[in-house]
Amino acid sequence: MNANKRRAIFETLQSIDPEPKTELEYSTPFELLIAVMLSAQATDVSVNKAMRKMFPVANTPQQIVELGEEGVTGYIKTIGLYRTKAKNVVATSRLLLDQYGGEVPANREALESLPGVGRKTANVVLNIAFGEPTIAVDTHIFRVANRTGLAPGKDVRAVEAALEKFTPAEFVQHAHHWLILHGRYVCKARRPECWHCAIEPLCEFKPKTPPPDL
Repeated sequence: MNANKRRAIFETLQSIDPEPKTELEYSTPFELLIAVMLSAQATDVSVNKAMRKMFPVANTPQQIVELGEEGVTGYIKTIGLYRTKAKNVVATSRLLLDQYGGEVPANREALESLPGVGRKTANVVLNIAFGEPTIAVDTHIFRVANRTGLAPGKDVRAVEAALEKFTPAEFVQHAHHWLILHGRYVCKARRPECWHCAIEPLCEFKPKTPPPDL
């Protein structure tokens, strides 16, 4: 895919949603960190539903540590891998208290040192909470980048590197939000909805899928 087509894709996505936001609900960097940790292999809807109950009770590292693994488990048991996630949420909260004064660090290396925090989670937190121009590649972005030809890669790190290389600078800040939302609602895994896709004329995916009634 050439540079002009890539730019046109991002210009189109920007015109549809100039200021895209995460669908996770949060009010502090710590809440965001916990929500993103819990969202792995789970939907934002399920995480939001659980956090609407937990955050009013415990939304700081100290409160999470006091709640403990069993207490956290009680709130997140509807989320996949909840036992491992509860363990990581409490361990991360304890580490934040012990090493970072209870604050979420605005540093990739520090974030990735936290239990249950990988590169994707770190990228999301850096981008949303601290305004860093990072691109977090999840399954939606991996699919859209490869399917459209925007930034092909054999794994998430390769796609991340390609997006960092080929995304025009003015679009990097919001790039992963546009692509996640596009993958979630239009360029779906089982059947991309090409018939109402705004970037369909620019997309290199073939064959295009017709409407369901055709």
